[in-house]
Amino acid sequence: MICDGEAADAATSSNPKPSHRIFIVDDHPLVRRGLVSLVNDEPGLEVCGEIGTFQGALRKILQAQPDLVIVDLSLKDGHGLDLIKQVRDANGSIRTLALSIHDASIFAERALQAGAAGYLNKSCANEELAQAIRQILDGRIYLCPADSDWLLRRASQGEMATPDIDKLSDRELAVFQRIGEGLTTRQIADQLSLSHKTVETHRERIKKKLGLTNSSTLMRRAVEWVLQSAEPSK
Repeated sequence: MICDGEAADAATSSNPKPSHRIFIVDDHPLVRRGLVSLVNDEPGLEVCGEIGTFQGALRKILQAQPDLVIVDLSLKDGHGLDLIKQVRDANGSIRTLALSIHDASIFAERALQAGAAGYLNKSCANEELAQAIRQILDGRIYLCPADSDWLLRRASQGEMATPDIDKLSDRELAVFQRIGEGLTTRQIADQLSLSHKTVETHRERIKKKLGLTNSSTLMRRAVEWVLQSAEPSK
């Protein structure tokens, strides 16, 4: 015979607390597979969906209704910042974690402004990913200590400390990045779902904001920036 206390314990064990649902957006299949494995190996976390493209991501996210979405910022057919904004506008209760190969000084502040609850470099340890997810699910913002210190110093120094690249809008930065990756205007237009004319307009605005005189100097500056921003943080 089972007493009331034992029955309660049995009911609790047979009905465990639901896992937090995580959705993953990353256009590299191997990276996505690794993220799925890491998340599913964590107690209380489960992957409820994944996608490798910008197109269709918002629809699938809203269908899955996750607690948190991990978003790669450098998607081949769009920009992760735009997806983070879309998720924020469509359902503010869904939290997002921005993931990038780039140093935090490039995208961390922009990601937070777009609505992300955290920023993490892809070179981080597995344990840090789990820590970031749990901290965000707990209602807090996640940045690694070094990135937090950098943002605080930046805020205390004000606009005088703003690098030239920060003058670019999110869309201009996405175009600038792809110029540095060697894409043509037509390829950039296709990836970002823009017209050829719009990309050319962005190119001209970028040159003006960065004080560049022609397309050659724009290309050189963009390539240098892509190479520097992809270097591991010191």
